[in-house]
Amino acid sequence: MKKVSLAILVSLSALTGAAYAQDNGVMMSTDPAKAADVEQRAQALQAQQQMNDSAPAPMHKKPMHHKKPAKKMSAAPADAASQ
Repeated sequence: MKKVSLAILVSLSALTGAAYAQDNGVMMSTDPAKAADVEQRAQALQAQQQMNDSAPAPMHKKPMHHKKPAKKMSAAPADAASQ
């Protein structure tokens, strides 16, 4: 019974995903102003990506490791420790 309900759940999820993908698909427009705007944005993005690819990668500095402080000596005299 669990396998059947799991299969139904997976099938419903796949159908829901397919329906959502169809609603938000590619839209076609015959308006030349919109087409020119989209082309202009695409060219700007392409130019920006080429600028980012050609720029040298920044050099990363190695992180500084902090040294642990030295352990403090106890205030007890050495003679008391030998007793």
